Amino acid sequence: QVQLVESGGGLVQPGGSLRLSCAASGNTFSLYAMGWFRQAEGKERESVAAINWRGATSYYADSVKGRFTISRDNHKNTVYLQMSSLKPEDTAVYYCASDKVLQRALTGLIHPSDFSSWGQGTQVTVSS
Repeated sequence: QVQLVESGGGLVQPGGSLRLSCAASGNTFSLYAMGWFRQAEGKERESVAAINWRGATSYYADSVKGRFTISRDNHKNTVYLQMSSLKPEDTAVYYCASDKVLQRALTGLIHPSDFSSWGQGTQVTVSS
């Protein structure tokens, strides 16, 4: 099972930007779709973005579309989430996760239950 470690969270003012990184261990990273999720206090975990195993296809939640960009570097075993025009409602713990299905043909966001490996999360706080 792949090990995932997120980084890059922090405190940012509304309208600001952050880039989250998720580093994966092992040699199977490039074979699985990856996702970013977030969980705000008192709320359920929600899918934010997903990218297929090749990095050619990506999908976003409506709430972040046009503001967030997911990308991956399979040579570095890392997936990124570039966040811009941040809003207070983006405040949450952000998690990356690895898909359960080998080389899934990604057709949209994937439910959290379809991911097998999770990082520990990184806090993002958007506040003035």
